[in-house]
Amino acid sequence: MSILQLLPKPPAKYLSGQIFFQGRDLLKESERAMRSVRGKDIAMIFQEPMTSLNPVYTIGDQIVEAVALHQGKSGRAGYAVAQQALEDVGIADPARRLGEYPHQMSGGMRQRVMIAMALSCQPKLLIADEPTTALDVTIQAQILELLRKLQKERNMAIMLITHDLGVVAENADAVAVMYASRNVETATVEELFDHPMHPYTEGLFKSIPKLGANRDRLDTIPGTVPNPQRFPAGCKFHPRCHRMQGDVKCSTVEPNLREVQPAHWASCHHVPGYESALVTIPTISHKRQITARVTQEVNA
Repeated sequence: MSILQLLPKPPAKYLSGQIFFQGRDLLKESERAMRSVRGKDIAMIFQEPMTSLNPVYTIGDQIVEAVALHQGKSGRAGYAVAQQALEDVGIADPARRLGEYPHQMSGGMRQRVMIAMALSCQPKLLIADEPTTALDVTIQAQILELLRKLQKERNMAIMLITHDLGVVAENADAVAVMYASRNVETATVEELFDHPMHPYTEGLFKSIPKLGANRDRLDTIPGTVPNPQRFPAGCKFHPRCHRMQGDVKCSTVEPNLREVQPAHWASCHHVPGYESALVTIPTISHKRQITARVTQEVNA
C-alpha cells in the first residue's frame, strides 16, 4: 500500500526514505503520475479476494476497467483482453465467467480472477500480499505454481509477502525478514534457511514442526509483538530475545542493518562480526537453486 501510495494522506505521512522503481523515486511522483504506475507498471494481489472484488459488478466489468484505463481498450476489445487474462490463469470457459459475479465463484477461482486482473496490463512488478490466505493446501499449491509459470513466461518480478516459510522456501530467490516495521535480516533463500543469524529468524525456524520429532509442544517466541504506538527503546526485539542477557546496548541502541557476511545482512548486536560490518543497502541478484525432483513410477 505504501509503495503504490494507496494510503490516504492524511492521516498517512511519508516522513523519510525513498522508494525506487526503475530509477524513479515514487515518493516524488505526483498523484497523476502514480495513476499510470498502478496497474500498468506495478500491480498488486490483495489478501482476501472476496473483499477486494466489488460484489455488484461482474468479473468482466472489473477487469475491463483496468484494461480501459491503462491500455485504452474498452468494449469488445477490452473484453477480449479480459477473456484472454482469465484463460491465462487457468479458468475454464472464460467467456461465461466474464458475466458472473464474485459470489458465484469459489475462493480459488476468485484468487485466480485477482491474478488475472493484476496481470491484464502486463506489469513489470507484481506485489502478492498473502496470495494464498484462506485457501486449502491443494488450491494454494495451484496458485503458487501459476504465479511461478506466469513469472517465467512474462519475465516479471514478484514481491511475495507471506508468513509461511514453506511458501518462501519454494518460491523466493532472496528473502527479507521483517519484525516490528524493520528489515532485520536479508539473504538469499538458501543462505537464510541454512544460516539464520537474527534471533527472530531463528525463533521462526524453531517454531516449525518437524517430521519425526517427538515433541509435546512446539518452540515459541516469548512475549508479544510490541504496539506500534509504543515501540521499546533500542532493538525492538530485545524484550523477547534470548541473546540479550542484560546487555544495556540492546535496550538503548537500535541496531541498523549491516552486511555481516557477503550478501547476508542482519541487525543484531550479538551477530558475530556485527560491530566491524559495513552498513550497506541490501542488493541481491540471485536465482534460487532448484533441486531436481525424481519421480518413480510404481507398477502394481
